Amino acid sequence: AHDFRSTGDDSKDTELRFVTFQSLWNQIKSETEQIQEDLNKQLLDNLVSFLSRSHSEFQEKTTEWTCRMKFREIPTAALVLGVNVTDHDLTFRGLSDVLQDNITPYVALLEAKDCPGIKNLMQKLMGQLMNCDIDVDSLEDEDCVQVSQSRIRCSMSSLISWYESVTKKTDSETPSKKRNSSSRHWHSPPVVVIFKDMESFTTKVLQDFIVISSQHIHELPLVLIFGIATSPMIIHRLLPHSVSSLLCIELFQSLSCKEHLSTIIDKLLLTSRFPFKLGEKVLQVLINIFLYHDFSVQNFIKGFQLCVVEHFYSQPLSVLCCQLVDIKKRVYSLSHDQCENIRRLPSFRRYVEKQESGKQIELLTNDSFLKEETEKLLEDLHVYHENYVSILRCLHVFTSSLPKYPLGKQIRELHCACLENRVWETDEYESSLQLARMLNKTDLVTMLQQCVEILMSSSGKEFDKTVEKLKEFLTQFQNLEAEASQERDVSVSSQKELQKKTDLYHLQKTLLELKESRRSKKLTKFEMLRFEVVDYIDSLVRKYLIPADDRTLHEIVYFNAAAVLRGRLNAAPRTALHTALNNPHCYLKNQALKCDGGGISNKAPDICIVYKLHLECGRLINLVDWLEAFSTVVMAAEEPNADAASSDQVDDIIHARFIRAVSELELLGFIKPSKQKTDHVARLTWGGC
Repeated sequence: AHDFRSTGDDSKDTELRFVTFQSLWNQIKSETEQIQEDLNKQLLDNLVSFLSRSHSEFQEKTTEWTCRMKFREIPTAALVLGVNVTDHDLTFRGLSDVLQDNITPYVALLEAKDCPGIKNLMQKLMGQLMNCDIDVDSLEDEDCVQVSQSRIRCSMSSLISWYESVTKKTDSETPSKKRNSSSRHWHSPPVVVIFKDMESFTTKVLQDFIVISSQHIHELPLVLIFGIATSPMIIHRLLPHSVSSLLCIELFQSLSCKEHLSTIIDKLLLTSRFPFKLGEKVLQVLINIFLYHDFSVQNFIKGFQLCVVEHFYSQPLSVLCCQLVDIKKRVYSLSHDQCENIRRLPSFRRYVEKQESGKQIELLTNDSFLKEETEKLLEDLHVYHENYVSILRCLHVFTSSLPKYPLGKQIRELHCACLENRVWETDEYESSLQLARMLNKTDLVTMLQQCVEILMSSSGKEFDKTVEKLKEFLTQFQNLEAEASQERDVSVSSQKELQKKTDLYHLQKTLLELKESRRSKKLTKFEMLRFEVVDYIDSLVRKYLIPADDRTLHEIVYFNAAAVLRGRLNAAPRTALHTALNNPHCYLKNQALKCDGGGISNKAPDICIVYKLHLECGRLINLVDWLEAFSTVVMAAEEPNADAASSDQVDDIIHARFIRAVSELELLGFIKPSKQKTDHVARLTWGGC
């Protein structure tokens, strides 16, 4: 993170910006954690229910558990979490906390990197379970020391002996003490073993553990949870039927990472609760990284946090990126320099150019008048956000119900389209309107009802007339239904009259009239009303979904530095490595390392000298010539020494430094030994960065 104190702004202003940033991010972080907790709640509840059923059968020794004991089946939950592996830790931590708070203190989280063999797995398992067993409040100091110093042989029999001892100890406690220490947990709580990354475990380790555990399932209430990133079929690919048949598997599916992301964007960006906003290009960078790199919601949130940090660090006026109630106080505390910063904003300059000459002079010369106008503009910007979100949701109700999704199915796609430019000028929007004009009455009524609910729940104060108009449309649709039933009766009676007419002249005349009426193709009342509804929605879009870049002072609350964000998130290690070796001054900030004209400084680190010399060579590099060039550069600033012994010693030191630098270059992958020529190495990298 940036150091806000390193800027050249006034210290008081910098401190206020930092405090504002901290307050805003704490609110966003709290909201994010609550969202993730709510999204995982259903999954965690289902897992707790599964454990409850498995454990109750063990306690009561029911017929089903007896059958399981007979076939040595282990209750197993296959938890499919998706390919967003970086988000799995959060889910497993939440699961572990829920289990330890409500069901059992004996939960072990195992990773494949820690369990290359069955012995390592058992050591890790027993080590975690022993830590779970220690209750600092109920054990004396001697007990703690004894537990920490004892060495137990890691085997399944040792695990069973330990489990029986701790459960008996809990049962033998006094009622009051038992109530305080273990009231949250069940009697004889199960031992839950979570394999966080099942695909990474070797087949032999899993097979051995499952076979051994199944032989002791009648003594130890063991429950397995497999964390799966790909597909449940991986269980049968890793385990032969003789082993998988020892598991009683129940499948659990977590929420899709795309749905998770949509909820995060909906709660954090499409709301007026948080004043900070992301520009279209910045949001597109974060979404593209999510969709084309890792599907990680956690990395998306980290990228969002980076945007907040960059905005408050680089924008001096971000002190005004605050809640509506604080705007007046912040605006009137602005200094003259901050007022000048407002006058330099491109959006404010466009606003000034549209004003009459007298007001222009006041805005550019009078700080008090500028502050009054700034307060009004920021309040208008806040109202714009409230109205924008409500109408965006209404438009999404219409576009998401269309068959071809011209503007995208997700609301984030529609949001990006509205931020990018005037959405009503795009071909996709025109296609959406044409499709909306072909919707049936049932769909239209449902959409209008949803729009009424959205606008009535909105905090915007301008939608009273809009809600009345939409309700009026709903009433007209209801009246149309009644009129349609009457018209059906009339048409039936007219057909009967037509059948009664046996005179050929009258019959031909009636048929010609019917043909002419069909040829004219007059719009029905329903079609006219449908056109009127779509046109009204279109007028709301044109009024409220104006791009944020067209709003005055949008730079204060919108972060638009997509290039900066892309440079921070899209790592370019080769470029960074080349810069560090070719120009060490860029990172070390040492003036002695500064070189003009592509020269090589003898003050540079040895690896930098060797690297720059190797850039001048071809495919094969002669080590002797390379050493001589290195020695020439290193000795350039030193005076020649007449003492031969001392000179030989210096040569040995330079030779050792050269060998170490070449070895480091080989480790980084720039060169490799060559068998084509003696005392030569092959160059591996070509081209500039």
